Amino acid sequence: MPVQFQIVMFAIVAAVLLFMLYNVLGKKVGRQPQEDARLPQASPVSGAAPTPAAPGLDAATAAAVAGLKARDPGFDPARFIEGARQAYETIVRGYASGDREALRPLLTPSVMTSFEAGIAAREARGEREQAEFLHPPRADLELATVKDDRAVAKVRFLAEMRSIVTPAEGEATTDERRTAELWTFERALGAADPNWALARVEPANA
Repeated sequence: MPVQFQIVMFAIVAAVLLFMLYNVLGKKVGRQPQEDARLPQASPVSGAAPTPAAPGLDAATAAAVAGLKARDPGFDPARFIEGARQAYETIVRGYASGDREALRPLLTPSVMTSFEAGIAAREARGEREQAEFLHPPRADLELATVKDDRAVAKVRFLAEMRSIVTPAEGEATTDERRTAELWTFERALGAADPNWALARVEPANA
């Protein structure tokens, strides 16, 4: 076989192998943040939005949801989780910007008092803050139950965020981070207002 022909054959084989290797290494593995962007948006934690398909729930959570629905037949986990996701983004941005009016209807009085203290401390330092989501946050229903006359639901949020803090003097600083938090929402059973309010925030495992 002529040497030139052998060189051409080797080049073709190498090109095919490189193409196959690129196809394998170029594929995304696991759940990507962009996948959550395909989920439909709903109004803040309310009972007025259209109902999307039910999310996947484990057996324990599904049983808890059934118990809540026995007391509150209008509760829909898919509709709730989409409203909770939008409320989460609104609250995070509202706290960063110090928008008390946006926060007030979404928080219980005790949480609002805590948030106002943090906002006031930042204002006293002369700082301004802006929060941005790098991808739509992921929201998973962890618990749905009834305590006395109140419906209680816990949602685990995973988010990638960018925080931009501008001090009274000096240059702004930017911080990018992943957050994992467990938010507890509450609503009075039988109340005319169908909206839920944030009652507690605690860290969660990523």
